[in-house]
Amino acid sequence: MKLYCLSGHPTLPCNVLKFKSTTIMLDCGLDMTSTLNFLPLPLVQSPRLSNLPGWSLKDGNAFLDKTELIDLSTVDVILISNYHCMMALPYITEHTGFTGTVYATEPTVQIGRLLMEELVNFIERVPKAQSASLWKNKDIQRLLPSPLKDAVEVSTWRRCYTMQEVNSALSKIQLVGYSQKIELFGAVQVTPLSSGYALGSSNWIIQSHYEKVSYVSGSSLLTTHPQPMDQASLKNSDVLVLTGLTQIPTANPDGMVGEFCSNLALTVRNGGNVLVPCYPSGVIYDLLECLYQYIDSAGLSSVPLYFISPVANSSLEFSQIFAEWLCHNKQSKVYLPEPPFPHAELIQTNKLKHYPSIHGDFSNDFRQPCVVFTGHPSLRFGDVVHFMELWGKSSLNTVIFTEPDFSYLEALAPYQPLAMKCIYCPIDTRLNFIQVSKLLKEVQPLHVVCPEQYTQPPPAQSHRMDLMIDCQPPAMSYRRAEVLALPFKRRYEKIEIMPELADSLVPMEIKPGISLATVSAVLHTKDNKHLLQPPPRPTQPTSGKKRKRVSDDVPDCKVLKPLLSGSIPVEQFVQTLEKHGFSDIKVEDTAKGHIVLLQEAETLIQIEEDSTHIICDNDEMLRVRLRDLVLKFLQKF
Repeated sequence: MKLYCLSGHPTLPCNVLKFKSTTIMLDCGLDMTSTLNFLPLPLVQSPRLSNLPGWSLKDGNAFLDKTELIDLSTVDVILISNYHCMMALPYITEHTGFTGTVYATEPTVQIGRLLMEELVNFIERVPKAQSASLWKNKDIQRLLPSPLKDAVEVSTWRRCYTMQEVNSALSKIQLVGYSQKIELFGAVQVTPLSSGYALGSSNWIIQSHYEKVSYVSGSSLLTTHPQPMDQASLKNSDVLVLTGLTQIPTANPDGMVGEFCSNLALTVRNGGNVLVPCYPSGVIYDLLECLYQYIDSAGLSSVPLYFISPVANSSLEFSQIFAEWLCHNKQSKVYLPEPPFPHAELIQTNKLKHYPSIHGDFSNDFRQPCVVFTGHPSLRFGDVVHFMELWGKSSLNTVIFTEPDFSYLEALAPYQPLAMKCIYCPIDTRLNFIQVSKLLKEVQPLHVVCPEQYTQPPPAQSHRMDLMIDCQPPAMSYRRAEVLALPFKRRYEKIEIMPELADSLVPMEIKPGISLATVSAVLHTKDNKHLLQPPPRPTQPTSGKKRKRVSDDVPDCKVLKPLLSGSIPVEQFVQTLEKHGFSDIKVEDTAKGHIVLLQEAETLIQIEEDSTHIICDNDEMLRVRLRDLVLKFLQKF
């Protein structure tokens, strides 16, 4: 069993597991932090951004593709844990020769489609007049400023995919539900479990009849809008692959939400605007719910909330129709009937308005002060670039970062000098190290495998030994482009036996509670399932006719000699020999057993734990006679 690590980002994993002749890819996250090396793509030509010094390249549509550690055309299936971990799917399904099946839940697929559609829209609506590629030459790259000169494998960076590629990739996905068991070629069975992190997010169980591997990625024990995490099904795992933990283990999500609301209220009361760079799904649902409860008590009910994204309408609608994937409290509202999320009421009362872009209706409805939720969190493309340019010069305005995927200081770099206030309130509901330690003690896997970042404290807080995984035995770690041989060997295989063959068996008890039976059969294997069938009966030759041949694909079965079990008590054996006329018997002890010498007959009987040898000179009758005496002390079966 081997694990291939194709990603260096622990919260955007891409691993390949080889298990029982199947090749399974676990997630295909797309690390977009490389976009921070590039200048923003403004919707409206910006003289200020155009005149920035050449410390970076003006090319906003390059992304990192996967390493060539493994031939991706050999991958049988891809298991997706959540919509953030499927953003590289079109690169794999459309450009590597992949012909397998992708498994994911319906909310994961639908919201993943929205994220990809938004990304493609942001990139394609700002076409580039020129394309820079010569900088990828190693001789030129080493002359560039950091971090571009230190970037690895820039030749594998790819342009953003198209909607045609997105649709083709998504057509290869097979929808699954929680606890649904999916057979893979008869070799293993995979089952998605609720991970509690996002709508439709899953952990996966990969098991055969005698082995069990759990894949835990992007999980949460907090009570938010998704179904709670299924922990019980993770018990008795031989190997638990753990990834996708919180990126900010020292930040409490509830505390961050409180800071978000208080900073938002303070800015709006002072006449300023609030900009929230965000994804079109996920944390935004919880933020809108908190604001729904907060704005009236804070006296902000007249302040408009704007959600701007090419997929804003679809995102808000999807969140209301996936009732079966929500936590119990929100599910129960559907049967009242009430909308599970309060943003439906915010939309009905015109407190929350959503638009596909800043053009069109938004320009007519826009009034200040206001709160704008828009993408992209990297501040490199999307409508957020326009608002950073529009509001960045005033200290009354505030940008609040809630997504932890990007360094907010690096994201702000092209906009400096910046007068607007910047607040960092990262909200990450995924498991922290305290929760992981508790989880591992409860489910007790034999082996834990995780990214090496989790086995040591963060570089900036090297004294914080509590910010790492602590388990026994110590976790095995992996890094990007590494192949890990998992410490687990398969020992058993399940074989079924046909009823008529089972009826013919005659078990014999060799020890209390243990019985054995010999079997002569044909082993039939198909689709990784094994079946013992009765052997064909040899055909008897008939007079005047040729003997019929037994089928070529089934060999003639010879009559097997019986198996022997038991031990020979030496004293009783000597007494038996004497009763049968043997005399002058001498017994010698050896390291492995005993030697019985029949001096008169010039014969030696060597008795050991697992064998008995009769050595005599060319006297077959004597050998057979002694053999029969030995067999009296042994069981046949």
